[in-house]
Amino acid sequence: MINCIKMCAVGTGYFSQFHFDAWSRLGVNLKGVCSLNLKDAKKVANNFSNCQGFSDYQCMMDTVKPNLIDIIVPPSEQFSIMKEAIDRGINIICQKPFTTSLSEAEKVLDMASTADVRIIVHENFRFQPWHVQIKGMLDQNLIGDPYQVSVRMRPGDGQGADAYLNRQPYFQKMKRFLIHETAIHFIDLFRYYFGEIESVFADLVQLNPNILGEDAGFVIFKFKNGVRGLFDGNRLSDHIAEDRRRTIGDFLVEGSNGSIRLNGDGDIFYRCFGSNSEKKVDYQWDDKGFAGDSVYFCQKNILDSILSGEVNAHSGLEYLKNLKIEETIYISNENGERQIIVS
Repeated sequence: MINCIKMCAVGTGYFSQFHFDAWSRLGVNLKGVCSLNLKDAKKVANNFSNCQGFSDYQCMMDTVKPNLIDIIVPPSEQFSIMKEAIDRGINIICQKPFTTSLSEAEKVLDMASTADVRIIVHENFRFQPWHVQIKGMLDQNLIGDPYQVSVRMRPGDGQGADAYLNRQPYFQKMKRFLIHETAIHFIDLFRYYFGEIESVFADLVQLNPNILGEDAGFVIFKFKNGVRGLFDGNRLSDHIAEDRRRTIGDFLVEGSNGSIRLNGDGDIFYRCFGSNSEKKVDYQWDDKGFAGDSVYFCQKNILDSILSGEVNAHSGLEYLKNLKIEETIYISNENGERQIIVS
């Protein structure tokens, strides 16, 4: 069944390595790889059977004639590539953050709908094994009535003039950074945990003068079910972890019967209400790929939904909800007031 999907991919930057590793292990029929650096494209293509390298994505689409394209490029480049794919009737996987703005996302989704093209956003955080485990514990009502969820995001990669240059240098030039590039993960995670969000209040700041966008701040969420959420993000500070990019921070979920805590190493602890001791939760995960092999599980989920015809949890229209919340966060930061999410 999987061979009925003929794929190509655009982008060979830092994060693409995790995409291509997962596609290889999933055994997909990848027939074209495009990069501005033809040498890089050919190097990646050589890892797949009968796969060609290209430096022009339009030429690749016309030569390979795929029915699915994986777009692994910065948001500023995504719209033009998606438009060309839509014009050719090619279904799309697009790396987050999805486009540069809510209006741009709405425009490309309108074009895709008219052309009957599927767009699925590559959002891997809810596939990280610790979040899957926590979601299962919440579904089992382990902490009783949930009160609140909070995250302290502390990757520690945002200090100085060289911040982000070793992996994703375009981060420095993003006018909207902390929320659009990173907190969007946690918006999606919060919805995964507790459903739809009713309102937000945000206070964002720029600490590193060498970048264009905000890199620290607080966002308070109110969910429709009454649960509260706190995103406390600071890319300049770090946290305790062997690999500070594994969980990117520490989580705490609290309820009437206890709390669940996630540390930087992926360890989960449960504390029963009234107890002064935590119990480490025993669960299994593989330390491979990116963040517990979440990219692999994300891409497997995407393939499964395409083959079955089911609507993916990260379909373009579903992911648009995250972007609407993101846009409302920026509005709240500008006017200093709590903002209701407009559907």
